[in-house]
Amino acid sequence: MRAILMIACAMLGIVGSINVAHSDVIGRYECNILGASTPEPIGDRASHGLASYQFSCVGVDGLLKGAVYSAMNVSEWDGSKGKLLLVGGVHRIAGGFAVTQMQEGTASIDMKDGKPAGLTGSGKALVKFATGSLTSLSGKSLKFVTKSIGLNRFDIVWSE
Repeated sequence: MRAILMIACAMLGIVGSINVAHSDVIGRYECNILGASTPEPIGDRASHGLASYQFSCVGVDGLLKGAVYSAMNVSEWDGSKGKLLLVGGVHRIAGGFAVTQMQEGTASIDMKDGKPAGLTGSGKALVKFATGSLTSLSGKSLKFVTKSIGLNRFDIVWSE
């Protein structure tokens, strides 16, 4: 189970897999986990652990194209199912800033041929502050969806 948690930490970002209507998409990021992410067993039962890491993203589509998102993630794992406990960060783009704070989220390890093959998940976040070119997001509750795109890499899609 430690191996599964280690893979989860290496590939988890704000993870998810739901269908998002194209007209509601605000933007998409490509992200990288910064440094090493080592899962920590909680110790109360097998396969129960805590993962935490920082990540950085670059906006590739929509309103967020060209933006940089710096954030952190803390999640609780029970086997292959994760609950996002703390996720949030700062979106920076020429002429604007926004700060998001996760309200809820879940994740799961995708299996292929009995082996971990990536992560998916979803959740909601609140834009706690926005200014400049991102002012239109201020106070909005947004959905986020992420999926693994490689070792320590993932996509985040933000939508209304």
